[in-house]
Amino acid sequence: MNNLAIGVVSLGCDKNRIDTEEMLGRLAGEGFGFTQDAAQADVIIVNTCAFIDSAKEEAISTLLEMAEYKKDGKCKFLIATGCLPQRYMQELSEGMPEVDAWLGTAGYDKIADVIGRLYGGERGIAVANDKDDRCPVAPRMLTTPEHYAYLKIAEGCGNRCTYCAIPSIRGGYTSRPIESVVEEAKTLTAEHPIKELIVVAQDVSRYGEDLYGENRLIDLLEKLCELPVEWIRLLYLYPEKITDELLDFIDSHPKICRYLDIPLQHYSDKVLKRMNRRIDSKGIDTLVAKLAARGGYTVRSTFIVGFPGETDEDVGLLERFLTRAKLDRCGFFEYSKEDGTAAARLPEQVPEEVKHARFERLYALQEGIMDQKATAKIGTVQEVIYEDIDFDGQMFVGRTRGDAPGVDSRILFTSERPMDVGEICRVKVTGAKDGMLTGECI
Repeated sequence: MNNLAIGVVSLGCDKNRIDTEEMLGRLAGEGFGFTQDAAQADVIIVNTCAFIDSAKEEAISTLLEMAEYKKDGKCKFLIATGCLPQRYMQELSEGMPEVDAWLGTAGYDKIADVIGRLYGGERGIAVANDKDDRCPVAPRMLTTPEHYAYLKIAEGCGNRCTYCAIPSIRGGYTSRPIESVVEEAKTLTAEHPIKELIVVAQDVSRYGEDLYGENRLIDLLEKLCELPVEWIRLLYLYPEKITDELLDFIDSHPKICRYLDIPLQHYSDKVLKRMNRRIDSKGIDTLVAKLAARGGYTVRSTFIVGFPGETDEDVGLLERFLTRAKLDRCGFFEYSKEDGTAAARLPEQVPEEVKHARFERLYALQEGIMDQKATAKIGTVQEVIYEDIDFDGQMFVGRTRGDAPGVDSRILFTSERPMDVGEICRVKVTGAKDGMLTGECI
């Protein structure tokens, strides 16, 4: 089967991307080839997300779209992997005959075997896994540009927020041993010209507590700082775990971007309590003030609107907080009622049209704040990683230390000399429009 071409579609978050890269690495080790043209693929794999309704809808839509290549392309078999089959294995395996095999979140190590079984005549394969049966880490085939890579340090989550299905899909929080994480990072940086290492988990700030009986994030970061990378970015840190010790460490280690992605989710104490969050509005205020006093931090957060029982008064509290705190980056999500979660059983579910109206209000507010923050950067000098060319404007495209790939803004800049993708330079900011910076390389 070494002459087979595999096509892969990866949906969802950066943690899902890492799973896809490990799956590609396993297949490459078995001698399979790959194609980016779905019409030329003998086997198509869709690594799915099922975190919220929109993600499930996208996954099913993508599977049906890829199934068309069984009629119009070379595709013989369609395989679904990841969160969607992990969560709905029985229903989907019975209701979507277009898909030939289903593998859950711990089934990636069986992907080559499943392809062999399909070519051996089996159909309707469903590889259900216990969510605590984590498959071993495999060599990865990067799907990011070579100048940055994601590094997953833990699987699952133990925070038990009432709206979240992650623990039921991915299991409880499970840290990887420091030695395993560092070894993978060393391999990645030895094989690729990586300038930025992006450390990810459902909750990076809790690293090591389950495995070592104490928090070991700083110990891990110390070892990662020894690697030949220039930036280290942390995604995602829960607010109650951001200690003075951690901030002191970040401040004293230039490789670590002073960029914190902190999922606050709301500001109203009533809503936070119903969400089973472990911080209240006073704690949030204290944290935001602490970061502001230190200076130089870019803070990104996410907020859920329309949570059961949320009132206009609660939204007003959040609006006033955003106006006062002026966070650098914010994402807003309309509450999604997820099967099996505690929040799905709560009374006072908010109508969809009300959720959407609140989302629009908050989004518009934050957009104005981001425009103000961008304008305030005019005249400053930013460290920028070059990533692309804007051919229309004949400008280079990059990201500052305060911008994570795929979710944040980018900067357009000119340079009098040629540049290589992944090169880090200093850019003087000369303008700002719609939250995006422009500048010139100095």
